[in-house]
Amino acid sequence: MKVNNMVKQIPMKHLAFFSLLCSSAASAAERPNIIYIFTDQQTASAMSCAGNPDLHTPNLDRLAAAGIMFNNAYCTAPLSGPSRGAMFTGHYPDAVGLSVNGSPMPDSLRTQTLGTLIKNAGYDCAYGGKWHLPLLDVPDKEYGFDNIYKHSDDGLAEACAEYLSRKHKKPFFLVASYDNPHNICEYARSQNFPYGNIDTPDIRDCPGVPANFAKNPYDADVIESERANNYNVYPTAGFTPEDWRMYRYTYYRLVEKVDKEIGKIIDAIDKNDLWKNTVVIFSSDHGDGIGAHHWNQKSALYEEVINIPLIVTLPGKKNAGKVLPQLISNGIDFFASVCDWAGAKMPEGAAGKSFRKIVEEGNPQALHQEYIITETRFDGSKTRGWVVRSERYKYVLYDKGRHREQLFDMQNDRGEMRNLVMENAYNQELQRLRDVLEKWMNAYDIRPSRPKLHDVPGKKLKSTTRYQTAYK
Repeated sequence: MKVNNMVKQIPMKHLAFFSLLCSSAASAAERPNIIYIFTDQQTASAMSCAGNPDLHTPNLDRLAAAGIMFNNAYCTAPLSGPSRGAMFTGHYPDAVGLSVNGSPMPDSLRTQTLGTLIKNAGYDCAYGGKWHLPLLDVPDKEYGFDNIYKHSDDGLAEACAEYLSRKHKKPFFLVASYDNPHNICEYARSQNFPYGNIDTPDIRDCPGVPANFAKNPYDADVIESERANNYNVYPTAGFTPEDWRMYRYTYYRLVEKVDKEIGKIIDAIDKNDLWKNTVVIFSSDHGDGIGAHHWNQKSALYEEVINIPLIVTLPGKKNAGKVLPQLISNGIDFFASVCDWAGAKMPEGAAGKSFRKIVEEGNPQALHQEYIITETRFDGSKTRGWVVRSERYKYVLYDKGRHREQLFDMQNDRGEMRNLVMENAYNQELQRLRDVLEKWMNAYDIRPSRPKLHDVPGKKLKSTTRYQTAYK
């Protein structure tokens, strides 16, 4: 009775305020922990859960079985620094001067990075492993993150497991950034691997060449020009089919190696009973050519290079085992999604769209976004290119060269062997995707490759203002 009398004496406006405080506290308590695990240079098909019989990734398979896997996730840029820039700033790389490796973080974005935003939203933020923006190690206490481990695959899992075993008074955002299977770059150059070499196999134990090993007859010739002019990155012009088979064998062993390390983090999530209130996201910064169209490494806009793995495991393993087809740009959309789960406000000008609603609904028919854009600037070069990916088609444009336009039917030709630009029957679709790319370039003030000339065929610059400011 005494308690009831006390409640009756509290004015209604105070009760409303008390209710709001309780609601806010409950909301903060319900915000999930977020763990982001990502590799470097892993193509989407390089997982056994993706149906690849040439490797075995039991730990990534565990994540896929517990979560939601996207089969149409793409990097925002197929190069390490630009891709990571998109993940941790939410901007397209060329729009903010992060389109090449080694570009410094713009001063205007230093206090708007993902770690800073999530920390300001009330999270503890920790980062272990490769940063590459532009330093290989994230500076401790900068960009919102505590640096819990250096750039190294050796010992990273153990450092993350120790972090997950701590008592946390706040929700946490942990990033575990692995270098492998990036060591395939050292393999192509006949160098020693940073974390131990892979034994040389019998050629009969190596996977065969891919079904799209040949180049399509109307492939962009600038790609071969880039290979010829950058031997350090693409030392594969003289590779035989046997060389490519050895390359693919080594690449898959490197994926298995990093999968084993990731398993230690998953074990720590199990051990500390974190699944009930943790979002776990797995992805990669970009893929690798793995011999498709005779290509190694990144930068080119082949499907193997830009289509990357994306697995999202929700609290309580909701929608476990589902595969979704929606188009995701893993850099800018990852940024938006982490902000969404953490309750952080997206900064002005950030470009991504959160996939939180899509994974929580688990509906493959749900609308998300009609198009995504991937942009590239070849490693060590000025050559640029763009992709517009729609539900069915993939439009590729390079800034120069013969056959610089490509159009592929992703339902019937995922291997990109038939360039539909060469067929009049697809002119209407071609023009539609040209229009999409032009609008995107205008929306994000993407500078032209050459003074006063629009990169998209048939389009003209609306003014010379962008040229005058971009080329000073």
